[in-house]
Amino acid sequence: MAIAKRIPLLVFILLVGTLLRFWNLDLKPLWMDEVITALFSFGRTYYDVPLEAALPVSTLKSIFTLNPTASCAQIALTVSTQSVHPPLFFCWMHDWLRGLDGLPISWVWKLRALPAIFGVVAIAALYCLNRLAFSTRAGLIGAALMATSPFAVYLSQEARHYTLPMLLVILALVGLYQMLLDLQQRRCRLWLWLGWVTVNGLGFYVHYFFLLAFAAQAATLLVGQWVVVRGAREQRITNIGHLRPWLLPTFAIALVCLLYLPWFPTFLSHIGRPETDWVKVKASGVIAAISPLLQIVTGWTLTTIALPVEGQPFGISILSGGLMAVFSGWLAWRVGRGLWQLWQNSQTRLATQMLVLFSAFVIVEFLAIAYLLGKDFTQVPRYNFIYFPAICALIGAGLSQPLPANSKPSYPSRFTPRQLVTPVLRLGAIGDLRSVMLVLLVSTLSSVLVISNQVFQKPYQPDQVASTWLFEPQYPTLVTMAYSDFQDIALGLGFGLELARQQQQNPHPTEPYFALLGQIDGYERVWRNLSLLPHPLPLPLNLWVIGPGLKRVGYRQTLSLSDAAGNRQTCQIDPNYFRRIGIPYQLYRCR
Repeated sequence: MAIAKRIPLLVFILLVGTLLRFWNLDLKPLWMDEVITALFSFGRTYYDVPLEAALPVSTLKSIFTLNPTASCAQIALTVSTQSVHPPLFFCWMHDWLRGLDGLPISWVWKLRALPAIFGVVAIAALYCLNRLAFSTRAGLIGAALMATSPFAVYLSQEARHYTLPMLLVILALVGLYQMLLDLQQRRCRLWLWLGWVTVNGLGFYVHYFFLLAFAAQAATLLVGQWVVVRGAREQRITNIGHLRPWLLPTFAIALVCLLYLPWFPTFLSHIGRPETDWVKVKASGVIAAISPLLQIVTGWTLTTIALPVEGQPFGISILSGGLMAVFSGWLAWRVGRGLWQLWQNSQTRLATQMLVLFSAFVIVEFLAIAYLLGKDFTQVPRYNFIYFPAICALIGAGLSQPLPANSKPSYPSRFTPRQLVTPVLRLGAIGDLRSVMLVLLVSTLSSVLVISNQVFQKPYQPDQVASTWLFEPQYPTLVTMAYSDFQDIALGLGFGLELARQQQQNPHPTEPYFALLGQIDGYERVWRNLSLLPHPLPLPLNLWVIGPGLKRVGYRQTLSLSDAAGNRQTCQIDPNYFRRIGIPYQLYRCR
């Protein structure tokens, strides 16, 4: 394709991707993980959060103000002790927030803007990967798919460290392909190999899951080297030697491992922390055996199509799921035909094998962790960011290949029962540009659903929960949450911030109050501290109690409160207002 056509198309794709990522960037509420990002990135710690006190929700945002004196070393120390993540992303985010400090922009927008920028850069990086590995057409289609993918848009609008390692994975795959070419052609571009080492070294300090990507790359590299050695022996090339062919890949892999050593003890200490227990396999029997496989396939589906399923009526969920399955089945058939052509072509076989092997190795790692270690990361679709770029590149490459002429079905000239399935046959016959346009149209519409909060809704749904708490604006509202660890505190802050946002958008006569109460020794301490919790709210008021880990029968029928004057108030449980979205919360009426 001529450069005069290629560049404008790529610019248009980047503009579309930018629009989708920055559209309504601060519309959705912050959830627990994003609150954690905000605390560390602003240079704060959990010790800056006021506990055991009822505060107006408008004061919670003061916690999320920039501490300009915080250094990367201080942030790294906080992350190492109060979280289970590496520090680099939070350090870079802190520098980003410091650069934007003082601008009249929402702090939530600032927080999510940097991951969105990384998401835009990933579009250009995927174009480079597919253009180098396959063709300019494959590069443009892959970039367009990355730009409109609902999964990519979802990750880009999260204030989390997903798009940055995703970008690093793409850069690492570009380097890996060039390194495999070096091995085939028996040459060594040292700068290329050192660049690959640097990218993989950085990835570990951004997200621990980059270890899976590095291990998959290392395995792919060693398989590629084995193919080269075997081919040399079959061709009776005697000067290749017995040690030299393995020296460069082994040295590169070892060098990456050396870069991991400074933080590796911290990584090992994080593995056993209770914050990772939530991904443990909870099912048993046949369900535990097949769930990881089904969840992996579901994750592939979300690459190109995501329709409303969460929190929808049963009929809509079934219809959306059926449409997603049919479309994904057709797309798999269409991409599979294209990839088979690329596999058979000697000029594109290496790139196809590399991406397929890399994806397969990561999937095997996920399954091994689930079946052998009992931690099922496949239940969390967002963790597919580690190999999503390879899947996206393969889909783009597969769609870039024209269908063989004999793949289009013929239709009878007069009515037969076969005409009943004509629409399905015609869908399967779509090829070339029409296939690409159909996929991009579906993925763009899916991304719009993501942006409007219809798909990939925030965990624990802080917006719906907060609106439930404020359902009676004529009564003052006090919300209390029991916490047992740092994650509970972050979850509670997410609820409190959403309460403040809804109060600001639709002011109630009395501002809601929020309190975090420790339940390290059990809920008896929570009930006791709640009875002594001073607050200025007048009677009558609504008291909501969030009880992580508490069953419905564990809520007391009556509770006591103390007002600012020290007077006792009795609150009766309302059995009609018990709710559970991940965690339970119960209404008490203080009259």
